[in-house]
Amino acid sequence: MNLTGILKPEAVKVLSAASSKKRLFQEFGDLAAGLYGLNAAATVEALLDRESLGPTGVGHGVALPHARMPGLDQVVGIFVMLEKPIDFGSVDRQPVDIAFALFAPEEAGVEHLKALALVSRTLRDTALCAKLRANLDPVTLYAILTEGQSVQAA
Repeated sequence: MNLTGILKPEAVKVLSAASSKKRLFQEFGDLAAGLYGLNAAATVEALLDRESLGPTGVGHGVALPHARMPGLDQVVGIFVMLEKPIDFGSVDRQPVDIAFALFAPEEAGVEHLKALALVSRTLRDTALCAKLRANLDPVTLYAILTEGQSVQAA
């Protein structure tokens, strides 16, 4: 499993208007509807339900919201870079400016966990996050996220 199998180039966005966690989830819902055919309202509700179990802000300005969704046949993702960090209730209390949402089929077991681990490992790399924060071009962000992925898969 690698990020190129989870993340489409057009699923990488830079947002300037997300002023809260709920607003960010609404953006994720709209993007998931357009990119993956998911119901936007159901996507927002699923993210909020998961968040009610505990914040998905993992620290160092990174959040990994995720949910299981009907209608999917594989794990898919959306990466968002926020121009203005937002409070996410993260473990280290730092505001979030990098968010990678994962959506898995309802019956996905280990694949969902593998995808979460992959994204978590990737975004734990402080040098990679510094590169992401230095760029606000979606094409460049996608390249940074996926560089080395095809080499590892070979």
